[in-house]
Parts: sequence; structure tokens; C-alpha cells
Amino acid sequence: MPNFSGNWKMKSSENFDELLKVLGVNAMLRKVAVAAASNPHVEIRQDGDTFYIKTSTSIRTTEINFTVGEEYNEETVDGRKCKSLATWETPNKMYCTQTLVEGDGPRTFWSRELKGDELTLVFGADDVVCTRLYVRE
Repeated sequence: MPNFSGNWKMKSSENFDELLKVLGVNAMLRKVAVAAASNPHVEIRQDGDTFYIKTSTSIRTTEINFTVGEEYNEETVDGRKCKSLATWETPNKMYCTQTLVEGDGPRTFWSRELKGDELTLVFGADDVVCTRLYVRE
């Protein structure tokens, strides 16, 4: 079983602004969001298949609790409510599908993959993908 637990610092980020565009976030809010999200701090606690993930930026902190294989409530990157289901794609990678509770919007998902002391987080909206690389502190 991989150990995702720890504090994580972002090393690189690609396509975050493009992802926000696909999600319909206006230019002014995108500018603020991109600046704030340029230095997120991520704390992960893991107990077997149960996870707590806290992501903190200067303007927003999000927390999720979930167990791999069990549906849970979450918000998309742009704040819409959804039902999410994370499953193990490989022994070191979980993949989560997000289904909007109401309204229409792009198909969204995320994945987290552990490679030693590096964590790759991928957010997707339809065909646009944002990839963020984190290192364990």
C-alpha cells in the first residue's frame, strides 16, 4: 500500500489557467485564482484506503475526506457541488470521477499518483488537463 501521508509543496504546474477557462471562470477571477494557487500547501493523512486531504492557498482552503471505492460529496475546482468516486487505477495511483449534483458543465476528474517522494496531481475538465507536481516536505 502506497503512503501518500505528509506535507506536500508544489514544484510545478501546467495548464491551470486553461483548465479554469474550460470551467467558465471569468478572466478577473482566473487571474486571482492563478496567483493564489501558485503556492498551495497540501496536507494528506492516510489510513489504509481512507484519506483526508487539505489544500491551502492564500484565498481558499479546501478539505476532503473520502475512502477509495466509496462515493462522497466534493466541490469541483471551480466550486460546483458534485458526487465523487475515487478508485485505485494502479497500486500507486488513484483516479476520481466527479458527477455534478445539478446543472451542466464539463466532465471533471482528478488523479493522484505517488512516485517515491513526488506526487503528481492531475485535474481534468473534458479534454483539458492541468498537471501539478508536488514534493514531500
